Amino acid sequence: MKLSVALFFAGLFGALAALCVLLSFGTDYWLLASETCRPGPAGSIGPREVVIEHGDFVFNGVAMADSTTYYHEGFFWKCTCADDSVDDNHLMWKLWLTNQPQSKVCVHAYLFPFPVDPHAHNATNYESAIIYRGFWSVFMLIGVAAVVVGGFVIICAAPFASHQLYKAGGGLFLVSGVFLLCVVVMYVLWVQVLDVVDLYVDYQRSNVCPGFELSLHYGPSFMLAPVGIFFALLSGLLFLLIGRSIQIHNH
Repeated sequence: MKLSVALFFAGLFGALAALCVLLSFGTDYWLLASETCRPGPAGSIGPREVVIEHGDFVFNGVAMADSTTYYHEGFFWKCTCADDSVDDNHLMWKLWLTNQPQSKVCVHAYLFPFPVDPHAHNATNYESAIIYRGFWSVFMLIGVAAVVVGGFVIICAAPFASHQLYKAGGGLFLVSGVFLLCVVVMYVLWVQVLDVVDLYVDYQRSNVCPGFELSLHYGPSFMLAPVGIFFALLSGLLFLLIGRSIQIHNH
């Protein structure tokens, strides 16, 4: 009876782990951001000697009407769009799947490891960003593959009550949780600790717009990752204990 209860909860936690991990991996909302340029004084000279008039701001080297650039990023895509509003209080709604603007442009995320711009930094910094992003991507793929394969192994273990398969499936869930934990930690370090964001903002302010402001938010894809990690580790431990119990019972 106790073993049946443990199997039920281990299977439930494993299914929740797989669902959260796949949603986190497959949706491109790990990071939400908005870029805004505060208007300069009327009559001042912006980049390329463009005269800034009242109500204009400088963005990407030219004077423009009030607008904000929004973008979101995930494992596969980095998408940007412009909006006439400078209010990002409803940033998630502006970028959500049901509210896609026509001006939205998406590029492969691995070609542009936010927020390093190859035009804004030297080749060494950009190559370092690519390497960092590469390790992040590899860890993500290992975590996703491990939870998927682990689920199939557990499904195969159930009819035969094989302690070896239960242990193997539990081990794969633990591997997935550990690698995905590394993914989350690396992403937080990337955004909050390393100086790439500050370098990007400094470059924009010194070369594009003195009033440049960058607003960053973690998206729902990022929030799903820790939930998936928790359930993956919990189900992995339960499956290992179940495999050990079956082994002891058989002997």
